[in-house]
Amino acid sequence: MPQPQPEPKRRRWPLVLIVLAVLAGGLWTAGWHYAAGIAERTVEGWKQREARSGRAYHCASQSIGGFPFRFEYRCAGASADLQSNKPPLTLKAQDILVGAQLWRPTVLTSDVTGPMSVAEPGGTVEYVVNWRSARTQVHGLPVSPESVAVAIADATVDRTGGGNVFKASRLDIDGRMLSGTVRDNPVVAIVVKLVAAAAPEWHPAAAVPLDADISAVLRGLKDFAPKPWPQRFREMQAAGGRIEIANARVKQGDVIAVASGTLGLSPRGGLDGQVRLTVANLDKLIPALGLDRMFAPQPEPKGRVGAAMGQLDRISPSLGNIARQNAAPAMIAGLNFLGQQTELEGRRALILPLRFADGQVFLGPVPVGYTPPLF
Repeated sequence: MPQPQPEPKRRRWPLVLIVLAVLAGGLWTAGWHYAAGIAERTVEGWKQREARSGRAYHCASQSIGGFPFRFEYRCAGASADLQSNKPPLTLKAQDILVGAQLWRPTVLTSDVTGPMSVAEPGGTVEYVVNWRSARTQVHGLPVSPESVAVAIADATVDRTGGGNVFKASRLDIDGRMLSGTVRDNPVVAIVVKLVAAAAPEWHPAAAVPLDADISAVLRGLKDFAPKPWPQRFREMQAAGGRIEIANARVKQGDVIAVASGTLGLSPRGGLDGQVRLTVANLDKLIPALGLDRMFAPQPEPKGRVGAAMGQLDRISPSLGNIARQNAAPAMIAGLNFLGQQTELEGRRALILPLRFADGQVFLGPVPVGYTPPLF
């Protein structure tokens, strides 16, 4: 008589795997909600910090998503009221998407969809800002920020009535804490990079695209509490703070210039101090800045230079014309005499002092421009 065969043991591992997957999914979901809560509180904290600095942000509608690997906060119909600006401004953009990786909830990346309109509160739109991409990244908590980075590609600023104010194929701004704390004597490093940037309305020389790479350090800040930047600079001036230009390089066509030095602030917020400027192809920079036209005929001669030209015209018109025609070569010869010959990136160059006196800028003894006060 045949013996009965024992029943095969049922394998339980598929059931165990299902239970483990459900548990893992539940834990992941709980972890996502926990990290998303941290990221959401971080976003709100930054909004509150900005509001205390006079910059209030609003959304026509908002939503939260990004599960399972990211946290995403979408602000549709975004607007900002910059009350700390002089004059106050209202900015409006289509959409802002703030995201954070689940494992790095305090590193917030924001992508802004343009165009963005710029107007005074309650006024008509004066400028339209557009770009191919615009991203910011903030590291740290609102109570202890560590760094901020802004990267904009193909940026343009246009007047609504027509005319381009600014354009650049690339604009990058990076700021980070070097030492100190948010509450006590922070030292901040700032790096600005521009590629093919032009500002036609600012100066004829600025209409020609240029590349720039500038590194600076701000010392003398009282703290990094929420406040408008003009107030920070005012406190910096009162404390005898300074702006250390570690390296600045600008290239425009054949002209290359590098500079380094230290600047302070005057009681009215103008830049004060001197930097060491090295220029290659100075003979092309002078006409680009329009310095060769400073001796052009005036209806009524003004200043010592104009008065001198007027005297020459009264003595002999030909003498005045000769002086004007040879002004640029004479200026270049004078700057070559005052400066120090050197080499820059394989080209003959000249080292000159670039001096700032309460915002007015001098290249050697020659006035070349003016910088607006910082407060």
